[in-house]
This record gives sequence, C-alpha cells and structure tokens, in this order.
Amino acid sequence: MNHPADLLLIHARIHTVDPALPEAEALAVRDGRIVWIGSDADAAAGAWAGPGTRVIDAGGRLVLPGFVDAHNHVRLGSDDACVQLAGARDLHEIHARIRAWRTAHPDARWIEAEAFDYSAIPGGRMPTAADLDPVTGDTPALVLSYDVHTAWLNTAALRRLDVRADRTDLPFGTAVTDPATGEPTGFVKDFAVKGLSRDGHRALRELGVPWASADRQYGRLAKSLDDAVGYGITTVVEPQNSLDDLALFRRARAEGRLRSRIVAALFHPRGTTDADLDEFAAAAQEFADDRLRVGPLKLYIDDVVEPRTAALLEPYAGCGHHRGDTFYPPEEFAELLTRLDARGFQCFVHATGDRGIRTVLDAVERARAVNGPRDARHQIVHVECLDPADTPRFAALGVTACMQPRHAAPDIAGPGQDWAENIGPERWHKAWPLRSLHRAGALLALSSDWNVAEMDPMIGIHAAVTRRPPGGGAAWTAEETIDVTTAVEGYTMGSARANFLEHERGSLTVGKLADFVVLSRDILRVEPDAIPGTVAETVVVGGEVVHTA
Repeated sequence: MNHPADLLLIHARIHTVDPALPEAEALAVRDGRIVWIGSDADAAAGAWAGPGTRVIDAGGRLVLPGFVDAHNHVRLGSDDACVQLAGARDLHEIHARIRAWRTAHPDARWIEAEAFDYSAIPGGRMPTAADLDPVTGDTPALVLSYDVHTAWLNTAALRRLDVRADRTDLPFGTAVTDPATGEPTGFVKDFAVKGLSRDGHRALRELGVPWASADRQYGRLAKSLDDAVGYGITTVVEPQNSLDDLALFRRARAEGRLRSRIVAALFHPRGTTDADLDEFAAAAQEFADDRLRVGPLKLYIDDVVEPRTAALLEPYAGCGHHRGDTFYPPEEFAELLTRLDARGFQCFVHATGDRGIRTVLDAVERARAVNGPRDARHQIVHVECLDPADTPRFAALGVTACMQPRHAAPDIAGPGQDWAENIGPERWHKAWPLRSLHRAGALLALSSDWNVAEMDPMIGIHAAVTRRPPGGGAAWTAEETIDVTTAVEGYTMGSARANFLEHERGSLTVGKLADFVVLSRDILRVEPDAIPGTVAETVVVGGEVVHTA
C-alpha cells in the first residue's frame, strides 16, 4: 500500500524524455519529487490519491518536462518604460514611435528605447546621433539594439555621458568615431561586454541613466520571471550577472517572484582578478540550492555579425579585408580558459563568428591538454556561423552548443537581413547548423536568448523544426532543421545536462524534481506551423502548481 501522493497527474500523454520509459499516462509526486510514473490503471490500483492529494486531470493533453531555457536574460528583460522599437522596419517608423512616446511622456528627463533593428537604418550603415536628434531635441536619448550589443545616442546624450573625440573608451562601451572628423557618431559598440558589466552598470547609474537603476532592473527581472513560468520554463539559466546583481534574485525569492528555478552565471570581463574569482567561488558556495544556483562564468571571444564585430575566418561580404576582431588574442584566451578550467570553473563563451568559435575550441583543446580531460561541459553560446571543419570538435572536446533556433529564422537572419548580407550567400550553409551538430554527436542546449528573441519555447521549437518565422513563410537554410522530438530534448534534457542538472531535471523520471508542463496542443503530433500559439495550461514546479492559463 503506497502512501498517498501530494499531487497526482492522470489522463495525460506524458512524453518523459527518458528512454527507459518514453511514455506514460500518470505520475505521482510527494515532497516535490516524482515518486511513481506509469499508466492510469496502475495509478488507480496504487491508491496514490488520498484526502489531501491534489489531482490534475490532463484530459489527454501532452505533458512534457518543464523547459530548461539555457540562455535567457531575465534580469536584462524588456522594459515597459522604454520606447518599444521591435518591428520598426525603417527610420521613419522609429521616429514615429519616439514622437508618440514623447507626447505621452512630456516631462521625461531621458528618452530610452529598446530593440531597434540594424536593418532599419538606410544604406546598411550604423545609426548616428543625427538620426535621432530631429525627434529627441535637447532631451538625452539612449536606444539599445535588439541584441543589446550596441547603443545609439543622440547629441544631448553624448554631452550628458561625456563622450568626446578624446574619450571614446567608455565604461559602458566603445564610441564609434567619424573617420573624416574624428568626432563620435553617436553609435556605441561593445555595450554587452562593457555596459552590462558591473562597472558599466555602476557608471550608467552614476551618470543618471534611469534604465540602469536598481528599481528598473528589478522590474525587468520580476516581469521576465512571470513570463518564464507562464511559458512553462521551470529552470532559467541567466547567463551574465555581476555579484551586485545577485541581490535582485534574492529579493525576487523573498517576494515570491522566483517561481522558476535559476542558474546564474557570473560575468568574467577582461581585467577579472584572482581575488574576483575567489569571490565568484564564494558566491557559488552561498547560492547552491535547487532554486538559485550560482557558478558558471560568462566570457566573450567576439561580438555580433550585424554591426560586423563578430570574428570571421574570411572578410565580411563587400569588405576587402575586415574580418572582425576577437576580444583576446588566441594565445591569451587559451591561457585564460586553461587557468579557469584548472580552477574547476565551467565557462559559457559567447562566440558567433567562425573564427571566434574556432578560437574557443582551440582554447578548450589546450585546457584539456594541459589540465587533463575532465567533465567540464564548457559551452559555446550562439554558434551562429560555424565552419564545417569544426563541427566534430564539439563532441570530441565535450563542448556544448548552446544555441537559439529563433535567431536562424529568415525574418531575423535570412536574405534581406544584415546577418545574411554581411556573411554572404556562399557562407549561408554555416548558419546555425543544428542538424549537423546533432548528427555529429554534439550536445545541443536550446534556448531563447530573451529579450533578443521571444521567450516562448514554442516559437523556438517551431524555428528549430522549420527555419521559418512564427507566421509561416519560406524556410531559410532548411537543411539544418531538426525534428520536433530532438528540439524538445534540446529544451529539456539537453539544457539540463549542459548545466549539470540531468540528475534532477530534464526528464520525468522517478526521483527527479516534479517540474512539468501540460500543453494545450500535442506539439509532437500537430503540423509544425501549429506549434506557435500552444499554451502552457498548467505549470508545476517541485510538485506545486505555479501557473494555470
């Protein structure tokens, strides 16, 4: 006779992502963990339901393990106080949205906007202060790109932030200058590396930029956490935080907003010291439970393709010699990663260009040669443009490909977009090679990269399966699609394994944490274009229902 469960799920089509028991109809939960899984008939015979048992009747719906979003900037989030520029396809539309916002906020001391698309600027150039000044006037304006890797300032903001021809190496980025005059143009590179760092955020706060304030940061975090659990994301990997930011997660937990579990990586910018690493290790000891874990390190080797700051093996299309730069010379990066590996740190390395990716793989190879092979599970994050010669190296070196399928859809990266134009058609076969990596045995950890792209896993899974945008349309680089079962595994067990969580999460298995989602559609059986719009009807974390649609 079993003791009654705290929660009993019945009449479900459970896709467990566990090859030992691929499908089931019911499961029982006690003390936050799965204690039994099997058929409806055995559930009734096992007397799992008692007077205090909460019973969820799934009505035949598909149940999946809770999604593990391996790269989700919930702390960065989206900010309702900003002008929203997502979908603005030209400078005229950008101006119209800013004008409307100014009319609604006539007393604003700053104009802040987010999610501008590089392709909205005419002629394939990068934006300038002169593009903003007609609609912002003397009010300082800060506009962030959709990938938050660059910032765009008007003339008033250049003055307020003290950006000058002789001061372009800023705490929050690198100011681009006009080659003819030497004056700052208003476009700022390296914002993700510098502006989102501990020192960069402090500098922006001290300069009075409202976006960087602690309250605005917490508002973005809280809203993103609510969104995550609503999408069935039961574990979020927040990939870039400073020690200062951990207080925000502590506050969210105290206020009951931390319903999804968090893995927080700590940012390792250039200049990080051994003393900093000691503090990182101490934080990993302090935050080490199944709700909030700190530990991995985030590094950058290159930037992004759209403004031509990713590191390529061959020059950008239409450029005679420009290949982009790495943030570290290869030898220095190999030595750095070897030292971090020797200390036992897991590293998440942002790499988009084929030369950047190769530089990271070479560094991991060096670390293994010097330190000996270990189960390090270093990740290359994004893997946007991969040379086929490097595809088998992921599995050979035990490197995870942490990828965002939505980025590969044609409305973001395809023909007519800056990514495709900068890479050139002869290299499009290198774009987000999900199928090639999977076939080569690489571990795929799939993710959203919110707020660069939509957080909803249904949109990411659809893009992985179709290489089309959510509304349909022609596919791009369709030879690199994967099937829906593989995509689901990438969003569950793949991402769990990539983060050393496979013994607790990623599949619905007896003994594991009871994190699961009941979906409104059976995404394993419907037509792929019906996957977007599927809703997380019930979300359970640790045996507790934390969201119902």
